[in-house]
Amino acid sequence: MFGHKTKVRYAVVAGGQISQQAFMPGIGRTDNSELTALVTGDPIKADKLAGLYKIKAWSYEEYAALLASDEIDAVYVATPNFRHTEFVVPALKAGKHVLVEKPMADSVEDCERMLAAQRETGAKLMVAYRLHHEPGNVEMFTRAQNGDFGELRAFTSAFTQDVAEENSRGHNGYWCGPVPDMGTYPLNAVRNLFGQEPIAVHAVGTKTPSRGFNFHDTVAVTLRFEGERTAQFTVSYATASAENFTLVGKKATIHASPCFMFGPKVGISYTETTAEGTNTHSFDPVEQFGNETQYFSDCILNDRHPEADGEEGLLDVRVLAAVEQSLETGETILLEPARRSRRVHPDQALKLKPAKEPSENELIHVIPQSA
Repeated sequence: MFGHKTKVRYAVVAGGQISQQAFMPGIGRTDNSELTALVTGDPIKADKLAGLYKIKAWSYEEYAALLASDEIDAVYVATPNFRHTEFVVPALKAGKHVLVEKPMADSVEDCERMLAAQRETGAKLMVAYRLHHEPGNVEMFTRAQNGDFGELRAFTSAFTQDVAEENSRGHNGYWCGPVPDMGTYPLNAVRNLFGQEPIAVHAVGTKTPSRGFNFHDTVAVTLRFEGERTAQFTVSYATASAENFTLVGKKATIHASPCFMFGPKVGISYTETTAEGTNTHSFDPVEQFGNETQYFSDCILNDRHPEADGEEGLLDVRVLAAVEQSLETGETILLEPARRSRRVHPDQALKLKPAKEPSENELIHVIPQSA
């Protein structure tokens, strides 16, 4: 299908903030991927973004025709979470490879629909866990699994920001709110640090009286794992920014900050404290969106199964769904025991140079996320 020097041709589905600020600039840092199409319902974005990147714009009504064409090999789906399935499933059924933003979908059932479509054609499906290719996070995952920090006991995290209600994240219910949007980061981190899947979930949510969100804007989640391990994280759309996690083992305590974000000046860092003292491990900023695209395109070109596949996405979504259920009922939700068949491998860490990203006020026809 691909010649030795051929690049994977991508269409971006939805021209919102994450596409404009991160994916579209980042793909230019790769040597095996190129941007060839934009799918958008916004004529202003169709005109200006397509002109800026010298690519062809397609309307949502033309999506089926794009999938039937030979103009693309893969799609990057960055619509609001509740619309992922309607673009992922047809692409997979058309034999196009799919890189879909996290969370994978807004229900376990839709994740399973995606997996069924992937198995039907054999097209590759990857969930965009960019931190699976960021050197600092990959090192922490690897060292945790190698036992460097001793038997792991507990994890706590805060990941918060101040989001504008006018942005699409601010008024589309739970599945566009802070738990799926931001909670996926500490959830995915602890699953990969512990190398386990949670067995029980409890959540408490609050709503800030002065804000107009149609969901709990601040949520605290507690997870229980086998082996008497616990994890807690708090996420919010109505506070100052916070971004950190602490991992406690029997040999060491790890404190990571920054640990989840991206950008040309964001270098992941963690401190490791043991009986001998404290050491800081700092990492240079990398092009996180370019990294994940480089990796996925390599999987496509060399027919390898991507690590952050549909199974990884589904295992997060089932926990996110349990958080929603706990918020509605006030009860602790028990999960069926599960095992992940894949793990993040050290050679997934890539070091592409960060691309210059536009500021929020430079974005084309986007209501900025920041309040």
